[in-house]
Amino acid sequence: MVAAKSEARRDATAYFRAARPWPSLVTALGLGYFTWVVFWPQSIPYQSLGPLGPFTKYLVDHHHTLLRNGYWLAWLIHVGESLYALVLCKYKGITACKARLLWFLQTFLFGLASLSILIAYRPKRQKHN
Repeated sequence: MVAAKSEARRDATAYFRAARPWPSLVTALGLGYFTWVVFWPQSIPYQSLGPLGPFTKYLVDHHHTLLRNGYWLAWLIHVGESLYALVLCKYKGITACKARLLWFLQTFLFGLASLSILIAYRPKRQKHN
C-alpha cells in the first residue's frame, strides 16, 4: 500500500505526454516553410506551390522585413510558451528534471500543440492523513 502511494506520486511528478502528431507536424512544417521563406526566398519554386506560391512571392517581394520580424517573433513566442510550460510544471507538481526538460523542449519546438496538453493535465491531489 505504501509502495503504491509513492509510485503514484512519483508518476505524477514525472508526468510527460508526447504532443499529438498532426498539430506537431503542422507546426514543424509551418516553421520550416517560414524559415525557408525568410532565409532562402530565391530557392522557392513559387509556381509549384499552387495558391500559396503567388501569395508567398508577394510577401517576399513587398514585405520581407515584416516576414523576417514575424519569424523572430514566432520564435520568441515559442520561447515564452516554453518558459510558461516550466511554470505550469511547477504549479502542477511535475518536479522531475527529465519531465520538465521534455516539456520545455517539446513546447519550444511545437508550441501550443504541446502546451495545450500540459494545460489540460489535472494532477490528482494527494490526501493528507
